[in-house]
Amino acid sequence: MSTEALRDLIIHSVGLGLVISLVFAETLGLAAGGMVVPGYIALMIHEPTRVVGTVAVAVATFGLVKLLSTYAFIFGLRRIVLTVLIGFFLGWLSRDLLVFRVGQSSLEFQTIGLIIPGLIANWMDRQGVVATLSMMVIAAIFIRLLLMILTGGDIALGSDVIV
Repeated sequence: MSTEALRDLIIHSVGLGLVISLVFAETLGLAAGGMVVPGYIALMIHEPTRVVGTVAVAVATFGLVKLLSTYAFIFGLRRIVLTVLIGFFLGWLSRDLLVFRVGQSSLEFQTIGLIIPGLIANWMDRQGVVATLSMMVIAAIFIRLLLMILTGGDIALGSDVIV
């Protein structure tokens, strides 16, 4: 896939993610983990280990923020920034720590992006873990299906794409 085609695919995916997230939030009252999250998850849904790694880092971020909030007043903008910062840091660590060598191959549970886990964790804190992850998965699958329709099924990205 050419660089221009990849750029267009990312733009379409994030744009559809924004629209789908807005529609779901307005009709169902639940967010899909952040406005841009479903689009990026949809782009990488063919790499389940990265999706699992992203969710694992988001859950760890959520737990760490909950733990910190028992010792300090963390609310409002401070809570959002702290959540995104912790998610960023844990996502950065996942680039090295969540790669496991198994014989000739490797399992890479790296996060999708560095901001995505913090955005997911923020919504887990606001509306619950199950609701956030459910909406995120449903939205991502819906976006992926729309991308398949729009591209005629030609959205194979390969594992060399770094999101």
